[in-house]
Amino acid sequence: MAFITIPVLDLSEARSEDTKPAFLKQLRDALLTVGFLYIKGTGIEQDLYDQVCNEGIRFFGLPDDEKLRIEMKNEASFLGYSKLGNEITAHKADWREQLDLSTPHPVRTPSDPLYHNLLAPNQWPNSHCLPDFRPAFEEYMRQMSAVSTLFTSLIAESLDLPSTAFDRFFDADQQHKLKIVKYPDNGSGVGQGVGPHKDSMLTSYLLQASPHKGLQAQNTKGEWIDCPPIRGTLVVAIGQGLEALTGGVCASTTHRVLSPAAGAGARYSIPFFQGVSYDAQFESMDVPDHVRALRKDVLERQGGRRDDVEFTFVKGRWSHLGEATLMNRVKSHPDVGEAWYPDLLKRIREQQAAEGAAKARAESDDANVREIATPIERSQVAVEAH
Repeated sequence: MAFITIPVLDLSEARSEDTKPAFLKQLRDALLTVGFLYIKGTGIEQDLYDQVCNEGIRFFGLPDDEKLRIEMKNEASFLGYSKLGNEITAHKADWREQLDLSTPHPVRTPSDPLYHNLLAPNQWPNSHCLPDFRPAFEEYMRQMSAVSTLFTSLIAESLDLPSTAFDRFFDADQQHKLKIVKYPDNGSGVGQGVGPHKDSMLTSYLLQASPHKGLQAQNTKGEWIDCPPIRGTLVVAIGQGLEALTGGVCASTTHRVLSPAAGAGARYSIPFFQGVSYDAQFESMDVPDHVRALRKDVLERQGGRRDDVEFTFVKGRWSHLGEATLMNRVKSHPDVGEAWYPDLLKRIREQQAAEGAAKARAESDDANVREIATPIERSQVAVEAH
């Protein structure tokens, strides 16, 4: 049957040989049946969680000109500040404002692939306005890099693979990304804080920075299951990259965020996205047959799988993960696309127009079939009546 709750796993249990086997079994069950889970006992102190939440919330209190000074469209890296309604998910504007950061990298050289533009220095808020902001987030990203590396090794072990199985997909100085997000409780975009989507890479880790509900995961029946904030936890979402690499064994679960109700105050969250080498190519790992059989059994018991979201990493469409990632970023942030990638944005819009025309033709054909069928059905009824 489809999941109706989100499991909570204690990562500290993976650090003890006595409790690790039970933890790995719980993790495998979560990967195969839900693709969404909470983790606690990460080793990150609550004080650091609280500090990054407070600093993140303070950022949105800055004057607009200070936030726009580091606007995303200033750079080709898709790092920086985005105004309300500037990001597109599931063909609709998300009613949120956000700041995108990453572990730091130098700017791309002309000989590098175009998608290496995603590797770049951050645009930081003014240190005179927020003196503790940069140190807090640099430390948080450093610690989250270690947590995500540990967790990915545990995923491998839970699938009866070597703990190092994913290492070949990481760079020595792997880039990880982070967003600081504000969902207002009013405005024309209320309803879609962020639309139905799947995270792209291997794993992501959401720190819910305010007590508001809103995050929901979709089960195989298409039902939306609440993932309310739990203090001291991170919500882990399995990404499309992990689903692709494991040949569908690990489920990448569709999720969304609903805007807060009017008068409830803004909702804040801080997702951390584990990175994968942009130069990595698409390939499936040798997941053991008995683990693949477990996943098949889960799907049969759940009655198949509900998917309302386009799968990014279609085999044969892209040569490298970086190409797919860059195209997705252009699609999500057309203002950056217009400034830095007009040819890619033109290609995306042409593709969307072609897909829209094909859909319209299919709907028209269906309508014509129904019109033709109706008099035939009536005549059959008349014959039967006589």
